Amino acid sequence: MTTVALDTGVGPLLRSWREQRRISQLELALRADSSARHISFIETGRSRPSEDLILRLAEHLDIPVRERNALLVVAGYAPRYAQTALDDPALGALREGMERLLQGYDPYPALVVDGMYNVVAANRGIAMLLEGVAGHLLAPPLNAMRLTLHPEGLAPRIRNLREWRADLLAQMDRQIALARSAELRELYEEVAGYPAPEGAGRAEGAGAAGSSGGAGENAGAGPASPLPFALPLHIEHGGQVLSFVSSIATFNTPMDVTVAELAIETFLPADRATADHLRSLTS
Repeated sequence: MTTVALDTGVGPLLRSWREQRRISQLELALRADSSARHISFIETGRSRPSEDLILRLAEHLDIPVRERNALLVVAGYAPRYAQTALDDPALGALREGMERLLQGYDPYPALVVDGMYNVVAANRGIAMLLEGVAGHLLAPPLNAMRLTLHPEGLAPRIRNLREWRADLLAQMDRQIALARSAELRELYEEVAGYPAPEGAGRAEGAGAAGSSGGAGENAGAGPASPLPFALPLHIEHGGQVLSFVSSIATFNTPMDVTVAELAIETFLPADRATADHLRSLTS
């Protein structure tokens, strides 16, 4: 994943991160056990920060691990964090743990994506939802955003497509601001430009954001009862309307770029009818 270059010097890069986080030089200095004067000198190129200070500043600015490596390289230091391929034997225990987690979540859908939303692992619940998706979208690497928003993907079956699409695009926009990735920006522009599937207007108008549909509803009817605590995904499957609430988990304090960019997304049934329907498919 290529980083968007904002400047060639470590000082301007740190300044741009600080301004993006809306933190003053004084506040950052206090957090990083430095001085506002020193921070100013670093940002203007009058002082070269030590490797340790760069890492402290990056920590307090919540800069992604990949970008911390970039800051170190620009400043003339070696990268601190490895980027291990997911199929490397060194990550064997991690892969096994993720597989156990996904299998244990069955029959509810769950998947793992990387920083570009490419699917690196998924369970049977996800495979069930992907039934009927166009073959070209299922060719590796599977991309969760394309699968969801493409007119030949899940989009025609998502009953609250307008709300769900807006939420996904907002999520991507936040990630772009954090990671500053040119490839991620290209993906955003691609999926944001997909035309609405035929019939999407009916589906989108069927229910308001935050409403929950039961699995026993007729596929042509809109979602019914309210779900006040989260935006659900309402999706048709086999003539039923299934309702899910998603959650996303990342790894705590990762020391590897690959691991830092992994996210585990799980879909919890938002009603008893959806849970019963999923169990009936795997019983």
